[in-house]
Amino acid sequence: MSAPDPHRSAAIDLAAALRAGDLRSRALVDAHIERIEAVNPLINALVADRFAAARAEADDADRRLDAARRDGGLDALPPLLGVPCTIKEFFSVQGLPKTGGMLARRDALSVEDAPTVARMRAAGMVVLGVSNVPEGGLWMESINLVYGRTNNPWDLRRTPGGSSGGEGALVAAGCSPVGLGSDIGGSIRIPAAMCGTFGHKPSVGLVPNTGQFPDMIEDGTSAYLGSGPLTRSARDLYPLVSIMAGPDGVDPWCHERTLVDPATVDIGRLRVIPVPTNGRFHPAPVMQDAVQRATDSLVAAGARRVDARVERLQKAFEIWSAMLGEASGTPYAEILGQGQAIGVVGELARHLVGRPRYSWDALVVTAGEVLGKVMPGMQKKLADEGAALREELDALLGDDGVIIHPPYTRPAPVHRGAWTTFPHSGYTSIFNVMQAAVTVVPMGFDERGLPVTVQVIGRAGMDHLTMAAALALEAAGHTWTMADPRPHPSGQTWGEVQAKRVADGREPWPPP
Repeated sequence: MSAPDPHRSAAIDLAAALRAGDLRSRALVDAHIERIEAVNPLINALVADRFAAARAEADDADRRLDAARRDGGLDALPPLLGVPCTIKEFFSVQGLPKTGGMLARRDALSVEDAPTVARMRAAGMVVLGVSNVPEGGLWMESINLVYGRTNNPWDLRRTPGGSSGGEGALVAAGCSPVGLGSDIGGSIRIPAAMCGTFGHKPSVGLVPNTGQFPDMIEDGTSAYLGSGPLTRSARDLYPLVSIMAGPDGVDPWCHERTLVDPATVDIGRLRVIPVPTNGRFHPAPVMQDAVQRATDSLVAAGARRVDARVERLQKAFEIWSAMLGEASGTPYAEILGQGQAIGVVGELARHLVGRPRYSWDALVVTAGEVLGKVMPGMQKKLADEGAALREELDALLGDDGVIIHPPYTRPAPVHRGAWTTFPHSGYTSIFNVMQAAVTVVPMGFDERGLPVTVQVIGRAGMDHLTMAAALALEAAGHTWTMADPRPHPSGQTWGEVQAKRVADGREPWPPP
């Protein structure tokens, strides 16, 4: 058996090669460090590393693997021993920064691992470092005054999304086989979509959210937050979610849930419900076409198509905003101000004189939150509509249905471009307050070589259905492709080169 390509292989395949002795963990970790050092100056995705510790842990993993092969004890080893990963900077990783992208926290270091991180490490994974985020979260561009802006590896002029944008860029560029992200409005799914990776937002209550910035575990918004993986392959999703899942005794929203292996799902019993638009902000044709292609692929695999309209999705963004606001006891302005609300007007004035303490993006989000609380009566009405929408969706989906829906109205926009379409994030955020299970699946590229993806949505507790659909789509040829942010000799982006090859009827050409 030949060693798998470190930069293009699924985590479970890398783990299998390590166990077989076809690959050394030190070589695997070194390969990813070299890749990060080659491309991170362009994408600015990894913001703090632990390379020396990672190499030492890889050496230890090799010793353990060698001994287990000699003694016949491989089955007793952790399942992902020696496989590298990266972590969103919002999670506590012992000894690494946990700034939340905020200048006021630039010296903050974690003293212990978050439960999800600890569980990944207990499974044998080697943490390479932490990745970039928007300041304080709640925005879909990964930019802040501590680390700067992260670029999309398919086109450096574009955003990788947020708030797990650093993870999306690292996994897309072959710098990490697995990234840990979190999602309260699309923060796993939007980076997965814009960078072209797989991603899974678990059902609420499946994975604990303890040990994240901001520390709001008792806040009602935690009922809508999900922590989960971004990966190269759908085959990695279930093993990783299985590792992360289960109560930690701290997060009051996390409880025992049965997580079914998606490999046991009979696709022939699956109902597939294509919803190509929310009826208000209409996606670009390439996004709607991806919904159709995904539906067709699942039907070809044996699933049954069911058509339905969900009129309340037209108010997706407003319902999410209202339900999140109703649940929250901590305004975003107080998160930025470390417990004391910042003055938005004064902080904007500081920008004008070149002395900013908060990013422009964070201040605009704060101002939007203030405006959203002007009419509390409307908030209550929208929250009630959200409750009715959840009942409608739960009834529509049942125990055997998945919705295929765009994750956004277009592929990755240019930097700052998301400000013109920010309500379109309702395509992802509405499913947080629905507490649904959602998986993002790559579906190819548009004419510019930008990734195009779909969301596969199931009701709460049906994570196995969405992951099973992702497995079926991957088996049908809808797979991850590695991006390369380095300039192509022609002067085009690698995405543009890919697009031309596909348009000419040729296979995609993997970057060097």
